[in-house]
Amino acid sequence: MTKICVDCRYIGPRPSGIGKVQQALVDYLPGLAPEIAFVFLKRADAPAQLSAAANVREVVVHAAANSPTTMWWLPRAAPLGDVQLFHATFNIMPAGLTMPCVTTVHDIMWLTNPEWCKARFSRPLERRFYRHGIDRALRSAAAITTVSEASKQELLRWKPELGGRVHPALLGVTGEYRPVRDAAARLAGLGLPAGKRIVLTVGQYVPYKNHEGALRIFAEACGSREDTNLVFLQRLSRNTDDLRALAKTLGIANRVHFLEAVDDASLVALYGAADCLLHPSFCEGFGLPLLEAMACGCPVVASDHSAMPEVLGGAGMLAPVHDTTAIAGALRRVLDDPGLAETLRSAGIARAATFSWERFAMQNLAVYRGVLGCQ
Repeated sequence: MTKICVDCRYIGPRPSGIGKVQQALVDYLPGLAPEIAFVFLKRADAPAQLSAAANVREVVVHAAANSPTTMWWLPRAAPLGDVQLFHATFNIMPAGLTMPCVTTVHDIMWLTNPEWCKARFSRPLERRFYRHGIDRALRSAAAITTVSEASKQELLRWKPELGGRVHPALLGVTGEYRPVRDAAARLAGLGLPAGKRIVLTVGQYVPYKNHEGALRIFAEACGSREDTNLVFLQRLSRNTDDLRALAKTLGIANRVHFLEAVDDASLVALYGAADCLLHPSFCEGFGLPLLEAMACGCPVVASDHSAMPEVLGGAGMLAPVHDTTAIAGALRRVLDDPGLAETLRSAGIARAATFSWERFAMQNLAVYRGVLGCQ
């Protein structure tokens, strides 16, 4: 029986985009390929059971996903001896694998724009770490998957010789992300002021998300709109003192609110209650908040860079990534024109319906089979 190992160590207490990617593989792969035995690596604080499927075995690894153990000694930390294929799902390819590896490279910001990336320790040290793991994947992985066509093209611009080794598999959205009634009423427990319009920005507070830019855009578009608030939902937030200071300088501090991670039901309510999702990122490998917002009927204003035009597919407003005034103008149009907002809501719901986590899993499975068939 063919045995495939998938690293699922982003599934845990804190929500994340990569965690949702791994959850989709957990949810769909066993049923799509009952003839394959799957080994899911998980963290110690993951749910007790990721999958109830008969063709799944779960193994706890007592090392963080992005850790030296993962990078250089994973075969010592996990039982991989009888595995025929390994799926590294978060950019870096572990060393010492004796079987073919499929690596998902979500983006290559650590190679092209390290100043946009988070830095838990020393940015030069982290850049060397991630560059080492990504370079190994580009050099040695049997196949590379990306989460968008835009990410594939960025990879090929960086390393044209990758050619046929790169395969896009677009992300999806679950059915719980949908328009809901009385969305605003469901936000009572989050401490947001009642009766205000909401511009929502979702994503971890790291440079590439451009949260400072979101503040400036909001100030330019809504500086005199006392009925409109900016709400940041920030996973893995850094210290927000700098953002709070900038909001005070811009004269909007009383209308800017910061939320940390919330459960899925609250996130759906936030999207449903928001008048617009403002997403001025410098770069996205995919941009799940765009898709989730569209599925919930929330109009989207985003920058026109990397995967964002691909994900929106004409169902949102785009403006040049470094043009604060242009993005602010797009935001004003959505807030001021109910007809435009309704058109974007309808178009977004229709656009989101074309994305599927099951199809994402099927595309990854096709890559696995292609690699195994070439052995």
